[in-house]
Amino acid sequence: MEKLVYLLYESDETPGADLRDALLRKSAPALRAAGATRIAVNVNDEDVAPGGRVWIRKSDPPIRAMVSFWLDNADDRAPCEAALRERAAGLAGYLVAESVPLLNTSQVAPVGERTPGVNMVTCINRPADMDYAEFIDRWHGEHKVVALETQSTFAYVRNVVVRPLTRDAAPFDGIVEEGFPIGALTDPHVWYAADSDAAYRANLARMIESCQRFLDFEPLESNPMSEYLLG
Repeated sequence: MEKLVYLLYESDETPGADLRDALLRKSAPALRAAGATRIAVNVNDEDVAPGGRVWIRKSDPPIRAMVSFWLDNADDRAPCEAALRERAAGLAGYLVAESVPLLNTSQVAPVGERTPGVNMVTCINRPADMDYAEFIDRWHGEHKVVALETQSTFAYVRNVVVRPLTRDAAPFDGIVEEGFPIGALTDPHVWYAADSDAAYRANLARMIESCQRFLDFEPLESNPMSEYLLG
């Protein structure tokens, strides 16, 4: 089995509800018919609209959704890509290796319903002068500890990009998913699990310092999304 992740690029003029409904009602059944399993649909929709302050957007049109699923063989992905291309102006696909440092056990929704909170989808790269092995060591080692200790996350999924699957896909090294309480979109104290200004500043400083040790901030993109796990 192989995990595939697709980023969907679409104008902000397209309502998030329309994009979400099309992916859930039309694309997901087509994916399943093509052999996809463990389908997850993430969309920047009205439920996460208050999160404008936490967006980090570089693409035009922007990343509006992410769809992931598993196939027995990624070589058989063509019907899946065709179903997704119908829903967006641009599509970037990646074969990834998934690891789950923090499994969501507290905010679990019934299959097909919206996961409570917000799923922050962040596309990352290592600095050009950093060795790949060092990048993985820092990301999977010391940064994991900092991220879990300084934030209010209830879920944490790391997708290490093995290779791009579509032409002109941005050369990201990883795609991160982090589940936060919905209040984190508007209150940094909630984001950083802080009960005081001092705790917030301390946790923020730790996070920034850790990120600076393994990330190239120039190409980084981060988008709040609503998550739907379809099984």
